[in-house]
Amino acid sequence: MSRPTINQWFKRQGKKISRVKSVGLRGCPQKRGVCLKVFVSSPKKPNSARRKVVKIRLSNKVRLTAYIPGQVHRLQEHSQVLVRGGRVPDLPGVKYRLVRNKLDLEGLSGRKTSRSKYGTKRNVI
Repeated sequence: MSRPTINQWFKRQGKKISRVKSVGLRGCPQKRGVCLKVFVSSPKKPNSARRKVVKIRLSNKVRLTAYIPGQVHRLQEHSQVLVRGGRVPDLPGVKYRLVRNKLDLEGLSGRKTSRSKYGTKRNVI
């Protein structure tokens, strides 16, 4: 008899334990990291774009790839960033996102909707 897969094993356990999907953060909500390489990647089959991605070394020496949300950024090598969990569905292997308006990654300007996700202050007239 074959052994159960990890997902089957977690399903059999019930609701006592859940599988951690962002293992690089080691149980923390966010981690600080240093950019190693900033590049663009193309998404999976039905979509077509140039997604901005960065390779990061976290403060616990773990290396991972993270997605840069928003249209523009000024990140380069050795920039300090804050990483959170959250995968990008059409980029294989990218399970983390960067937090805008923290450390060296500034927020988007002129954003009207979903401002909290992109670190934009309210435009008071």
